[in-house]
Amino acid sequence: MNDEWKPPRLDGTVAVVTGASRGVGRGIALALGGAGATVYVTGRSTRGEGRTEGLPGTVDDTADEVTARGGTGVAVRCDHRSTDDNQALADRIRADHGGLDLLVNNAWAGYERSADVRFDAPYWDQPMWRYELCEGSLRAQYDITRLLTPLMFERPNGLIVGIGFTDGDTYLGQAAYDVFKAANDRLSKAFAADLRKKRVAALSLHPGFVRTERVEAAWEALGDGPAAVVHSPEYVGRAIAHLAADAEVRERSGQILTVGDLADEYGFTDVDGRRLSAFRLEGRMSLATRMDRLNRVVAKATAS
Repeated sequence: MNDEWKPPRLDGTVAVVTGASRGVGRGIALALGGAGATVYVTGRSTRGEGRTEGLPGTVDDTADEVTARGGTGVAVRCDHRSTDDNQALADRIRADHGGLDLLVNNAWAGYERSADVRFDAPYWDQPMWRYELCEGSLRAQYDITRLLTPLMFERPNGLIVGIGFTDGDTYLGQAAYDVFKAANDRLSKAFAADLRKKRVAALSLHPGFVRTERVEAAWEALGDGPAAVVHSPEYVGRAIAHLAADAEVRERSGQILTVGDLADEYGFTDVDGRRLSAFRLEGRMSLATRMDRLNRVVAKATAS
């Protein structure tokens, strides 16, 4: 099946996508670029200052491709755990555009150093630095959102999207991981409550099993099984492009949405023409154990 996606037009839309050097963030930025948006691509990996854990991709690369897709990509080196970096970004957007239409909180450091200690080890065997990576990711989302939200108040239809994943009451298999992934959704709900009298919506979006650079590095070892359910990072971006173009998006504020359900509703497909359903955890293996196995395969592949 061929890809026949016709992106909604987002010309004039100013967006920030955090953690967009690679993975889901990059896919979101590229889809928004294809819709004509101006996208501030943020992250810690740059051509001049190195890449996180040596993984491919930089903010500069993503911004260039956003522009090549028809949008305007703006690369910004930003560690969202730093209030100074976040304030500098807010000041720059205010100076450049006077406002902001879309913020996608995608940055997540919780998988870093995954080869050092088993990702799915019980909490008493977990180092505090792992808790702090997850904690820092949520703090980063809170801080950048509080600083950028006022830039949306004079825009007609602002939108804040938090990228996360939980599966109802299912324990994800690692205490800090589970708590902060659940907190991600709760934070979006809190943003929505505070914004109820503003023209800004806030919601959570759950991707499925995404073929990121991390997964790509382990693809041969993973075998053919995941191919049936995996989707590209741009599938997530297409969902967000349609949400950003939806004049009634405020009706969804405070909700938890899935990419698969939005694909059915808006009628879009992935880059390979498939339309994958919403992802659900199946079987007895926890998500943390799945991530642990994946990260160890990636570490071996990178070392070799």
